[in-house]
Amino acid sequence: MVVTKCTVAPSSIVVGSIVWVEDPEAAWLDGEVKEIKGEEITVKCKEKTIVAKASNVHPKDPEFPPSGVEDMTKLAYLHEPGVLENLKCRFDINEIYTYTANILIAVNPFQRLPHLYASNMMEKYKGAAFGELSPHPFAIADSAYRQMIKERISQAILVSGESGAGKTESTKSLMQYLAFMGGQEKNSEKRSVEQKVLESNPVLEAFGNAKTVRNNNSSRFGKFVEIQFNEKGRISGAAIRTYLLERSRVCQVSDPERNYHCFYMLCAAPPEVIVL
Repeated sequence: MVVTKCTVAPSSIVVGSIVWVEDPEAAWLDGEVKEIKGEEITVKCKEKTIVAKASNVHPKDPEFPPSGVEDMTKLAYLHEPGVLENLKCRFDINEIYTYTANILIAVNPFQRLPHLYASNMMEKYKGAAFGELSPHPFAIADSAYRQMIKERISQAILVSGESGAGKTESTKSLMQYLAFMGGQEKNSEKRSVEQKVLESNPVLEAFGNAKTVRNNNSSRFGKFVEIQFNEKGRISGAAIRTYLLERSRVCQVSDPERNYHCFYMLCAAPPEVIVL
């Protein structure tokens, strides 16, 4: 006996349904179902008519808000086209952060948005309940900090993504907020620990970041940043460990990429600064 698997259209998809259909050029297009024949569905889109397998067709929420939703667990359909459409709608209005429950998704805006990281924004997120305000790295950092203070156990924040996604900038924002929350009292004349931690970033980047085809300041290494706090919730120390450094870049670089920033800085430095 031979058992074969037959893919048919989901019961929620009928003739006249508004759906997402996979397209080799545009990734996903929305359109109306015109015909269903077994595992083949004909969808009429604005640009063209597509005949696709049922597995490549997903229902579209007709009541989806034009500006998207802040938390994607609220989407009627949590599938790939629904997620991508929501991120696109928010990106179009410069809302680059979106939640999926307690996970923060960041989309590189490819422009500077300084108002998102000003000191008044840190004050705004200080002590706010998670999800009460717009999605932001400050909310993630605040939640981790308060959990640490309340439960007296270590917290970890994982930052991941492909090259050029903005991992380095997201890490800077998280450290900026933790330095804000765990900084020493004002009017202190000596350089604080949190200042030293933040100031170490450019030095670390010079020895581990390089220009690639995707990004002019791409981290070519992994980084584990450990920030220690005392019983009062103040930063008492820090340790930054690097791993998986792309050593091959030192001796071989593909055009138009560059080697690590530090080599170019040394070449541009005046002779009296260079130490051989």
